[in-house]
Amino acid sequence: MSDTQAQTVAFVRETEIPPSPPPIREAGAVKWVRENLFSGWFNTIMTLVALYIILRIVIGVFPWFFNGVWDAGSIRECRDILEGATGACFAVLVDRWDHLLFGFNYPQDAYWRPTLAFVLLILAAVPALFYMYVPSKFLIGTALYPFLAYWLLWGGTLWLPIAVLAAIILTGVVFRLVESMTVSTRTIVAGIVGLVAGVGLAYLLYLGAKELWFISTSIGTGGAFAGLMSLVFKAFSIFTYVFFIPMGIFVGYAIYQSASDGGLVTLVTSLLAIALMMLYAVGPVSGVLNGIIPIELAAVESRQMGGFMLCMMLGAVCVSLSIPLGIVLALGRQSSMPLIKGVCIVFIEFVRGVPLITLLFVANVMLAYFFPPGSGLDLFLRVVIMITMFSAAYIAEVIRGGLAALPKGQYEAADSLGLNYAQATRLIILPQALKISIPGIVNVAVGLFKDTTLVSVISMFDIVGMIRGPIQQSTDWISIYWEPYLFAATCFFIVCYSISQYSQWLERQLQTDHH
Repeated sequence: MSDTQAQTVAFVRETEIPPSPPPIREAGAVKWVRENLFSGWFNTIMTLVALYIILRIVIGVFPWFFNGVWDAGSIRECRDILEGATGACFAVLVDRWDHLLFGFNYPQDAYWRPTLAFVLLILAAVPALFYMYVPSKFLIGTALYPFLAYWLLWGGTLWLPIAVLAAIILTGVVFRLVESMTVSTRTIVAGIVGLVAGVGLAYLLYLGAKELWFISTSIGTGGAFAGLMSLVFKAFSIFTYVFFIPMGIFVGYAIYQSASDGGLVTLVTSLLAIALMMLYAVGPVSGVLNGIIPIELAAVESRQMGGFMLCMMLGAVCVSLSIPLGIVLALGRQSSMPLIKGVCIVFIEFVRGVPLITLLFVANVMLAYFFPPGSGLDLFLRVVIMITMFSAAYIAEVIRGGLAALPKGQYEAADSLGLNYAQATRLIILPQALKISIPGIVNVAVGLFKDTTLVSVISMFDIVGMIRGPIQQSTDWISIYWEPYLFAATCFFIVCYSISQYSQWLERQLQTDHH
């Protein structure tokens, strides 16, 4: 080979040409804008119209926001400072921030208690919400949080929630003991428990019949509706009077007959144990312990709570209770047992057909009649019961949709593995159904949290009730609207948006398909 041939450039390149950057129109923000905002003549017109509307809103809102007055004692002082210029009066937020957050009756020297409870709520929620990344031992703190939060918010002796916690732990011990008993021993326990449960149920039905008759006579006969309701309550009362003894005998005998299976006996024994401890042991034990080692905070009544704190309390408690109740109702509606299925269907359809505001009026006026005289059932607890029932009915339908979406092969696979109903539901059916139902459950939870503002109609001063009542009706801040409502909307938006973002993150974490 000659030197000339050796020095000739090869026909084929020995190194790769570096890739050229994509055209500006095909990458980055320019591509996104072109494809999503200006992809056609119609989208271009809609984009320009939307930009014009946004521009007009910004031009109007920015001066109002940035010229806002933060230091004033009344709306008249705000107007004097602005001297006719456009501007917000944010001074109302500075002056009434405590009322907006805690209500106007909550003791000022106790603001640290709901604040600490809120911080602990976030810390307690982390192990439950991010269980994939947090060690399971931290769930102990999540389980203990409700007892500590009750003490912080309502005050009283610390020994009361400790005694309740001890009763729950002892109930778990009773559950394990009965579950591990031999059939002969369990038969004896079933006889005793059946007798106690039957007599107790008969007595409760007797008291209920008396209460129903009292309600029927209290309603009177003024008007067709009042007369109809009186007849309905009297009919229920007579029915209960007739059947309270047979029902007690039937339940007691059913518990005794189920001794060989063990499931019903174990459940009823545990429920009976915790009921007896809550009625007769928790109060005296906590009182004795508080007398020996007094650890208590100043008591606060539910009527003293208000503001955004009340909305957070109702939202957290009702969502936490309505999800498990909704799961039970959904499974009950899918049950093959006619009685359980019928009860669940009637409950779900009735509650879904009644407005929440009606249930709140029932909680405020009528629900106390269904409890023993002198029980003094707290208004907050009554509202929690009604909102939880309302939300659980909707969550049950959402979860039922998730159950219906599962292929029949999943149920057949559980049967082929030899799993019983409880094992198949817990290990195979529910995890998949709940994953499908996440968007619907979150939607119900967000709606429930916003519906907590309806409690203002029964004189519970949540944040909206505080704005419409003590703030707007005061002489200093009369006729002020935008600023406090903007603050309330911001609070709700932060919570609801956080819930929505978490649900989307959880969906991505649980994604198991091949898309």
